[in-house]
Amino acid sequence: MTVIKVLLVDDEELIRAGLRAVLDAQDGIDVVGEAEDGARALGLVRALRPDVVLMDVRMPGVDGLEATRAILRGADGPPKILVVTTFEADDYVYEALRAGADGFLLKRSRPAEIVQAVRLVAAGESLLFPASIRRLAAARGRGAADGGAVARAGLTGREGQVLRLMARGLSNAEIGEQLHLGVQTVKTHVSSLLGKLGARDRTQAVIAAYESGFVTPSADGD
Repeated sequence: MTVIKVLLVDDEELIRAGLRAVLDAQDGIDVVGEAEDGARALGLVRALRPDVVLMDVRMPGVDGLEATRAILRGADGPPKILVVTTFEADDYVYEALRAGADGFLLKRSRPAEIVQAVRLVAAGESLLFPASIRRLAAARGRGAADGGAVARAGLTGREGQVLRLMARGLSNAEIGEQLHLGVQTVKTHVSSLLGKLGARDRTQAVIAAYESGFVTPSADGD
């Protein structure tokens, strides 16, 4: 069994202890370290090479946004980063996602939701991008006269369909079922549209889709 190595980053010891208790109880997940701030997290990422970092977004000193940027800028084969926060509609969270974080999790989430979120971002084929953050992304893009990155990217019709389904949080397998395509074909379309958009990952592609107005919160089932 492949084990998902997790690093916890939060300035509250009680939060870290609660997350560790939830995750260490799961088969296939191992909490390999803890950090109380973003500066400490940078060194632990290099030393421990976690697969997933649960990153508190608001911390004294080096906050989660700055730490996310530094980790993704400096690490070779960087970990997936799951932003953990108290507030749902939070500009800090949105900026962390724009910087390359892979998903979003509320601190009040149920244990099963925390475990599922770690497994989803580790797999890298689904998206944790709640309605509140979608609305923030759409609001940020209002008034873009040129239609934004999606209009400039020259996506094919099929790539546009895949992007819309990605924005709904569907995995590659689920997209394949919707469009009657094989999973490998979906992966090819995802890779192509990421390249055209200049997006690091699915999250950044979906942010571009909302900011450009290509996808709207009301149109994706919210």
